Amino acid sequence: MIIVLVLWLGIVCGATILMTRYSNSPGAEGPAPVWWPADSNLALDGHRPTLLMFLHPRCPCSRASLGELERLLAQVTRRPAVELVFLKPDGTSSDWAETDLWRSASAIPSVKVYSDNDGLETRRFHAETSGQTLLYGPAGTLKFQGGITVARGHAGDNPGRIALQQLLQEGHSEQTKTPVFGCSLFEDQCQKGTAACKP
Repeated sequence: MIIVLVLWLGIVCGATILMTRYSNSPGAEGPAPVWWPADSNLALDGHRPTLLMFLHPRCPCSRASLGELERLLAQVTRRPAVELVFLKPDGTSSDWAETDLWRSASAIPSVKVYSDNDGLETRRFHAETSGQTLLYGPAGTLKFQGGITVARGHAGDNPGRIALQQLLQEGHSEQTKTPVFGCSLFEDQCQKGTAACKP
């Protein structure tokens, strides 16, 4: 019995360590364009900052990113133009991206939701991980890039949301880049229409 109990405790502890390590491991992120790409089909607002968030519609981690975005928008008086860009891999059905996450995003007031066929805009802005958030000024200069959660799928105060709040309210922040915690946008298992992103 003691041997079985020790083995069971070892398995539980090992699984917990692996889950914690994965939860706190940031995803890949490419350097965002320092200027808004001239060939982008997304709209840059010329009068206020524009915030972009790139999302995998089947990434469970990204619900926390959406929650943090809603919290940010509720706290700032200088509200940015917001566009949520949902990846739609080539060859998937027209409604493949329209998941619960898509519907939650669509319910946020004054936010535009964009279906990114074959990830053209996602690649154009060098986003690699779901939840990647970019803030551009009215002139098209990059002000912030990173994530707005503290870990994969975990909501709560975090440097990314605080930095964005400072940028939107005060026009400056000492922190302009944070790690992104979420599912890969372009790994093979995340591209298949029948497979959900790993949790």
